[in-house]
Amino acid sequence: MTQLPEKKEEEVLARASQGDREAFGELYEQYVTRIFNYVYYRTGNVHDAEDLTARVFHRALHHIHNYTDRGLPFSAWLYRIAHNLIANWHRDRSRHQEIPLDDASHLHYKGEPPESALVLTQEREALLRLIRHLPSERQHLLILKFVEHMSNAEIGAIMGRSEGAVKSLYHRTLLALRDELEGSGLQGFE
Repeated sequence: MTQLPEKKEEEVLARASQGDREAFGELYEQYVTRIFNYVYYRTGNVHDAEDLTARVFHRALHHIHNYTDRGLPFSAWLYRIAHNLIANWHRDRSRHQEIPLDDASHLHYKGEPPESALVLTQEREALLRLIRHLPSERQHLLILKFVEHMSNAEIGAIMGRSEGAVKSLYHRTLLALRDELEGSGLQGFE
C-alpha cells in the first residue's frame, strides 16, 4: 500500500480514534509491514514476530481512543508499543531459544557454491547475534536506520531524541559494533 498523505492520515486517524474499525484497518494496512519488519529484526523469529506484531495492533486498536497527536507521526506511537512489547518478550522468554525449521529457509541453495552460502549465512547470523546483544535502544536505532531507511530526524521523533543525539548514538553504536566484530574475528565486514 502506498503512503497516505499527511492530511488523509490525520482524517483516518481521527475516524479510527472515534471507533471506526475500517479507518483503523487503513492504518493497519499502512504500517503492518514496517512494524513486522521491525519486530522480526528484534526477535529473529518469524513466528514470534507475527505474534508480537498482532499484539502491537491489538493494543493499538484497544487504546487508539487514548492516542493524542503530540506532533509526532502516528508510526512513532506504534513503534513505541512494539518496543515495549519486545522488551517484555525478551525479559519473559526462556534462555533456551528454539529455532523453527521454517526459519532455516535462508540456507537453501541459490546458485552460489554451498560453502560460500554457508560462510555468508554464518557471518550474517553472527552479526545479527552481535546486534541482538546491543542495548535495546541501539537495536531500535539500527533497525530504524537500516531496515526502515529513516532519516536521523525521523528516528529522533520516534525515539524522543534530538537529531544530534541520534547521530551521536549512531556513531557510538557503530564504533561498538566494529570493536565487537574485530574482537570476534569475523571476516568480510571491514
